[in-house]
Amino acid sequence: MAPSAPPPCRAGERAARCRRPWRLLALGLLSASSVLAAAPGAGAMSREEKRRLGNQVLEMFDHAYSNYMEHAYPADELMPLTCRGRVRGQEPSRGDVDDALGKFSLTLIDTLDTLVVLNKTKEFEEAVKKVITDVNLDNDIVVSVFETNIRVLGGLLGGHSVAIMLKEKGEYMQWYNGELLHMAKELGYKLLPAFNTTSGLPYPRVNLKFGVRHPEARTGTETDTCTACAGTLILEFAALSRFTGTSIFEEYARKALDFIWEKRQRSSNLVGVTINIHTGDWVRKDSGVGAGIDSYYEYLLKAYVLLGDDSFLERFNTHYDAIMRYISQPPLLLDVHIHKPMLNARTWMDSLLAFFPGLQVLKGDIRPAIETHEMLYQVIKKHNFLPEAFTTDFRVHWAQHPLRPEFAESTYFLYKATGDPYYLEVGKTLIENLNKYARVPCGFAAMKDVRTGSHEDRMDSFFLAEMFKYLYLLFADKEDMIFDIEDYIFTTEAHLLPLWLSTTNQTISKKNTTTEYTELDDSNFDWTCPNTQILFPNDPMFAQSIREPLKNVVDKSCPRGISRAEESLGSGPKPPLRARDFMASNPEHLEILKKMGVSLIHLKDGRVQLVQHAVQAASSLDAEDGLRFMQEMIELSSQQQKEQQLPPRAVQIVSHPFFGRVVLTAGPAQFGMDLSKHKAGTRGFVATIKPYNGCSEITNPEAVKEKIALMQRGQCMFAEKARNIQKAGAIGGIVIDDNEGSSSDTAPLFQMAGDGKNTDDITIPMLFLFNKEGNIILDAIREYEAVEVLLSDKAKDRDLEMENMDQKLTENDSHKQNAEEAASGSQDVGAASEEPKEGGESSDVADPGSLSPANADSASVPISHQDSYVPGTEEAGAPEPACTSGDNQPQEQQTETESNSKVNWDNKVTPMESILADWNEDIEAFEMMEKDEL
Repeated sequence: MAPSAPPPCRAGERAARCRRPWRLLALGLLSASSVLAAAPGAGAMSREEKRRLGNQVLEMFDHAYSNYMEHAYPADELMPLTCRGRVRGQEPSRGDVDDALGKFSLTLIDTLDTLVVLNKTKEFEEAVKKVITDVNLDNDIVVSVFETNIRVLGGLLGGHSVAIMLKEKGEYMQWYNGELLHMAKELGYKLLPAFNTTSGLPYPRVNLKFGVRHPEARTGTETDTCTACAGTLILEFAALSRFTGTSIFEEYARKALDFIWEKRQRSSNLVGVTINIHTGDWVRKDSGVGAGIDSYYEYLLKAYVLLGDDSFLERFNTHYDAIMRYISQPPLLLDVHIHKPMLNARTWMDSLLAFFPGLQVLKGDIRPAIETHEMLYQVIKKHNFLPEAFTTDFRVHWAQHPLRPEFAESTYFLYKATGDPYYLEVGKTLIENLNKYARVPCGFAAMKDVRTGSHEDRMDSFFLAEMFKYLYLLFADKEDMIFDIEDYIFTTEAHLLPLWLSTTNQTISKKNTTTEYTELDDSNFDWTCPNTQILFPNDPMFAQSIREPLKNVVDKSCPRGISRAEESLGSGPKPPLRARDFMASNPEHLEILKKMGVSLIHLKDGRVQLVQHAVQAASSLDAEDGLRFMQEMIELSSQQQKEQQLPPRAVQIVSHPFFGRVVLTAGPAQFGMDLSKHKAGTRGFVATIKPYNGCSEITNPEAVKEKIALMQRGQCMFAEKARNIQKAGAIGGIVIDDNEGSSSDTAPLFQMAGDGKNTDDITIPMLFLFNKEGNIILDAIREYEAVEVLLSDKAKDRDLEMENMDQKLTENDSHKQNAEEAASGSQDVGAASEEPKEGGESSDVADPGSLSPANADSASVPISHQDSYVPGTEEAGAPEPACTSGDNQPQEQQTETESNSKVNWDNKVTPMESILADWNEDIEAFEMMEKDEL
């Protein structure tokens, strides 16, 4: 018989008696895990397989970390495609993303405690010494308060936490004397000027050297910040206060949390995405669990676990009840309006909400956690990675994927909670996809577009701080760890803070202010310590039974949900009228519109105009359906303006030693072969044409015949270039931008337009590469005369057969060379690489009219929405057409300059031969892994 649940925790008992159960639930080796993992028929993964996957994670981490240290350090981040460090001010600005960079060796600091989790104690000791001696926190640079707190302050505190643990064990770090903590305190004081507001909410940015309001600070004029930005400080700031005995940090973080709680929307108990830091007014009034709010909820619950303050748990429970009441629409989590929570604010979800199933596990609400996680996994199986945003019918909304770790985090917590080996298989899939699609010679590259498989020259610090930590812990047994992970809590950046901080330097009075605003139902189980022995049914099929109905949810053709109005009226599972299905000639549709308070007006030019009057709706629920319909119609109208947009294409380098691992984002052409209809693509060796601009007859046709021609943009129309190379016998063409430094990372995608004439005579594929991507191919040609590429609609699997053959040839050549050297006693002779050649005459003349934006204008349906509030029109991008692919491209960016630091931040120029040497090691490692798999 299962043990009964413990009695409710009284206020005075919660901090003491409830700490241990919450700790077990939060960090994980639950008693239910061992029961389910050992259950017959559960398909448990063998210990040998788990160990193999754990070792594979270690090898992947070594590949990423060693390349950062070799090619990027002391820069903040590694650029894995060009094998160099990202130095702020020396690369084109990426906007707010660059606010995380502060010239403080971000990736190294963010990775400190990961080294210890992965049992790399010697490397950790070396890394700590580098941080102490090399990192300068007094740079004249503007950084994000939020990112600097979770990555740098959290990284220093996590490093300090494990450093003192290792020192106590007596083998490592015996010399350590709290240096990381001293740096953390210095950084904490540098962040405090951001809190100089009447509300207590911090400015979103601060200058590390001059603060906020100093004349040279170049910040302090902002009025808004995101809820997560102001509400994700309490763990790091409280830990800093508890470690140092200086209470001011915890006081400031608590004040910011108190203000957000006070400003919540009282009727719905939801918070908005952005808030005015001076007035407390909500600037963006949509609410969800993804970007802009996510870690605010996470820190309320974890602050209770770490600090034992009841008010944080009470606030979290209040918010969680509202989330499950309004935002959760299993398995979806959809943003709503804080004032009208029954009204969805958007029809898509962002990838950051993937953390929420893990938080639900900590909460003890396992069923919706399993449902949402399974839905996300189905999206990943369809696209290999989780797109930055996807629609409610699981189409790509934003195609990028910067190797985010949130899904791996939730997978880890779900496995620890259920013991279901299914989640080990999920982790295995993540490992395989990273190695297959994201791994490049100098690390792991973010995905520019999950549909094409193209890469972005980016490897964020959180990839090392979080991804490898969660994946390793997923497959590690307790005996594999050198310390007890249950003694720590994870921050939102997966940094480790010890639970004993709850009883150290408690200088903050714990006034319970929550009950001044709301009455909570004490009958709810939220007031009970979770009993881990009965939290999850003692049934090995429990999690599977929840997942089963969702296993094909993504593969269904344009699935439709059930409106809340129909559910409330008991009309059964009849799908609501969707904007894309609406027909003005359908009497049934017109009757539905009338019921929703929507009027249809026929215009003289044959078009129709829609107007909604909420007061004319049959009921308040019908009025909400009407608002939703109007919003969809606006989005559909916006989408119709982009129907002529072609999706991006891919240029994949498939020859030695690349073998398909480097994928470049390419712009399509409105003429020539449609690569989307030729799945095999066009494969061939590249050749530079003469003249390089391709605007006259090709003078080297023998070099171009049966090859893919490279040419420079400018001086004539794209179609003219295509005709000239086609006449010379080329099987395809790549136009390289003549604008020095242009990149798909910072510029919106363009498609090449025709010349206004009939272009049916052009039958070869033509693609456009920005300057940076084009130079990757040109650099490869300088090293290897024969470079083969594949032009396609999306990247193909890397060529394992050719890679294996190349490896064998390399080994044979090596044996032959060794034999010759042994016979002749000769010395090693290095072959000189070919000198770079001029690629042709450069042109500063653009070809106007030949390169048009991908979102060409087209006719749209006029829509009026008088007497109704139609939200979401400010959101960037529109959903794709039904059951098709689409994309939303980033805005133009400007180049940013920052003053130099005392540290030498010059880019490290890495020669191609060095990159290729690393590549050979990479190939050898892959060969070993593939043999293991076989």
